[in-house]
Amino acid sequence: MTVSRDKTPSAQETFIQMAQAAGLRGRLLITLGLLILARLGVYIPVIGIDRDQFSRNIEGSPIIGFLDLFSGGGISQLGVFALGILPFINASIIIQLLTAALPTLEDLQKNEGEAGRRKLSQITRYVALGWCILQSVGIGLWLNNAPGVALNPGPIFILQTILALSAGSMLVMWFGEVITERGIGNGASLLIFVNIVSTLPRSIGQTIELASSGDSGIVGRTLLLVLVFLVMIVGIVFVQEGTRRIPIISARRQVGRKLYLEKSSYLPLRLNQGGVMPIIFASAVLILPVTVAELTGSSAVLSAVQYLSPGGALYVPFYLTMILFFSYFYASLIMNPVDVAQNLKKMGSSIPGIRPGKATSEYIERVLNRLTFLGAVFLGIVAIVPTVVEGLTRVPTFQGLGATSLLILVGVAIDTAKQIQTYVISQRYEGMVKQ
Repeated sequence: MTVSRDKTPSAQETFIQMAQAAGLRGRLLITLGLLILARLGVYIPVIGIDRDQFSRNIEGSPIIGFLDLFSGGGISQLGVFALGILPFINASIIIQLLTAALPTLEDLQKNEGEAGRRKLSQITRYVALGWCILQSVGIGLWLNNAPGVALNPGPIFILQTILALSAGSMLVMWFGEVITERGIGNGASLLIFVNIVSTLPRSIGQTIELASSGDSGIVGRTLLLVLVFLVMIVGIVFVQEGTRRIPIISARRQVGRKLYLEKSSYLPLRLNQGGVMPIIFASAVLILPVTVAELTGSSAVLSAVQYLSPGGALYVPFYLTMILFFSYFYASLIMNPVDVAQNLKKMGSSIPGIRPGKATSEYIERVLNRLTFLGAVFLGIVAIVPTVVEGLTRVPTFQGLGATSLLILVGVAIDTAKQIQTYVISQRYEGMVKQ
């Protein structure tokens, strides 16, 4: 089959070229191999633990459920890859926040080029190592003090638990970096993607079992669940891909007696600047009171937590407020209207009808605030739909999948498909040049 050279290849043409491209096949094999290894490591147990007693201790814990979302059941299985890519994700968030606050890190990112980015990546690895050691210490102490969980409690047990979990987390981080450099890219995102997908068969199996239980009306409620699920996927695709294109006109240039006007372009502003990060931050804030309540055992804290738990009176308002706050916060980290206006002025470009400089930055900020508000409203709807659907249908599968999971699944799938298609197109044009 011949492939047209003057337009973007279709999905069928892309798959044909994927099969023919030896370089892409190698990248796909590396990616699949490392993802399989990352999943197998979840089921290699940490030694010295009574599994049955451990399962009874964590049963119904919201903290374990939240962490299992990103580790693919690693925390509840307590394998050597239990922490997974979580410490690296947390370290990346910390470095990203510090880059906006510390001029030294900001200079490394903006002015030092590739060497600065490599140094920033190295700092992120060190922070990830410190973070996973901290988490491993907490898990080791918790397992050591939990009644009946540790077979031989003591300093040796704590130390070997810390070493096993930290080494496993660092190995998973290395898997992600290899996938990014030698695989198809998006290593950390793909690791989270696979962990989330690994929980789907169990959730689907529970739904099928519930639908075949003979309960009157359960089939209709399950169909409603599937319909809402599909509508949310379509909505997420549209919002993730939605952009506001602000037209930009370059300055006139004169050659001899002729006056030329450069071809106009546009500045794309995404509707959802922060992606899934605002909802992850908001979920982390919601889980914090539960953590404090379980650690302290205070009755006052426990009663307050009931209001912030799913189904509580303050759950939805507080969750929506946190999503709105973190959406604006993360959008401010990603794009600085003042910097954008200065860059446009340096390039001799401007927005039609808007004066360069301060007026341009104010205009971009107004547009960005409106887009961020719409994106935050969308994230809020996606976040509360699982709770609403579970209350209406009494089918808990959708809440098990979670809004964060759904956003990550769709977002990573879109980004990976684009990256593969870009790689195929680049290989096609390399072949054209060689011919």
